[in-house]
Amino acid sequence: MATRNFGVQGLGSVAAAGLMLATATLTMASRQRRLEEARLQVRRMELEEMASRRKALAHQQRMHWELLAKAIDDPSLAEVIDTYDKSIPAAKRRQYFYANAWYVNLYHLYRSGILDQEELYGHLRELFQSPLLREYWEASKGQRATLKHSSDEARIGRMVDGLIKDLDEAETDEWWVVGNPPTA
Repeated sequence: MATRNFGVQGLGSVAAAGLMLATATLTMASRQRRLEEARLQVRRMELEEMASRRKALAHQQRMHWELLAKAIDDPSLAEVIDTYDKSIPAAKRRQYFYANAWYVNLYHLYRSGILDQEELYGHLRELFQSPLLREYWEASKGQRATLKHSSDEARIGRMVDGLIKDLDEAETDEWWVVGNPPTA
């Protein structure tokens, strides 16, 4: 008489299925771990790129200041970059170079992420209390007209234009409340 042993064969099938399930689970966990490692690597690369960009912006700002300082100190060097109306006295044009340095400093603080747009607006609102800064801004409008309309620099320039208009039209001496600071 032959004996049937269905129980042992059934257990073998269950064990094989369990082993396959365990293997699939380990494979999935391994894939998830590799995917998370890849995401972390991409994030590290993004942060390194951002740090590199900030470093490059800081270097560019230093170079701008050094070149501008030379032009301020030496009128013969200022002639190289002087695009202002020649009827403007040399001393006034040197002041415009200095005004440009202040404006560009704020712009670079914004570009490097040290100031957000609302903070930039507040600093610009203070800076443009100076009549000389406003003269510089008017005298340099031709330079801004050459900017690509969609660029950050052109957009900030338009923001300053609106700010100056708001300051001029304000019916208050409390300049620190004039205008509508942009929100992030």
